[in-house]
Amino acid sequence: MNDVGYKEFGYDGNGEAGDVLRWALEKFHPKIAIACSFQHAVLIDMAVRINPEVRVFSIDTGRLPEETFECAADIENHFGIKIEWILPKQDSVEKMMRESGPFSFKESLDARRGCCAIRKVEPLNRMLSGLDAWITGVRSDQNVTRKETRKIFRDDAHGDVIKVNPLVDWNYDQIKDYVKARKLPYNSLFEKGYSSIGCACCTRAVESGEDIRAGRWWWENPEHKECGLHVRNWDI
Repeated sequence: MNDVGYKEFGYDGNGEAGDVLRWALEKFHPKIAIACSFQHAVLIDMAVRINPEVRVFSIDTGRLPEETFECAADIENHFGIKIEWILPKQDSVEKMMRESGPFSFKESLDARRGCCAIRKVEPLNRMLSGLDAWITGVRSDQNVTRKETRKIFRDDAHGDVIKVNPLVDWNYDQIKDYVKARKLPYNSLFEKGYSSIGCACCTRAVESGEDIRAGRWWWENPEHKECGLHVRNWDI
């Protein structure tokens, strides 16, 4: 993972989330966008106050919960923005479904990663090919795979674009407090015990005492719980 900021742009990536976000938007707009999975709207709220023309995109995998689309509509209405939706290639999805069936992702880790590659990673790479940087809501408290994530680095896993993670040092309670204080839209699945939300077939509510991402691919080991969107670049 190649840290940038200080070396390339004279900014070391330190500072509060809003400072990092302001630097990124001023440096890269309009060739920068926020990736949103419609769990909450914290980054979007921060960003539109810096630049009302901020771009927001999301990947419709074809298997998202209805609540996620409801949250997306609420966010569009709340902020007066238009989401840029990216979809997987239809022929790739059809081929996978014909050859492997609708639940192949549960057969093995490779099969699950293959499904994510078609439904998530390829659409992401297509989106990022037109950008110089992207912004995510990744936090280091979410999983063992994200503990060493930096606020700004060159994402060589996705075409060498700059990846900006303003909330990396926030925790789950801070997110909830911000949403409540600002009265922001959020995914209603959180009220049903969910703490991390992806595809409906790969997400469940968490039990008391479980970690935040325990409900994602719950049949897998914690160190495997990434879909390929947020690759640990130091493992490549």
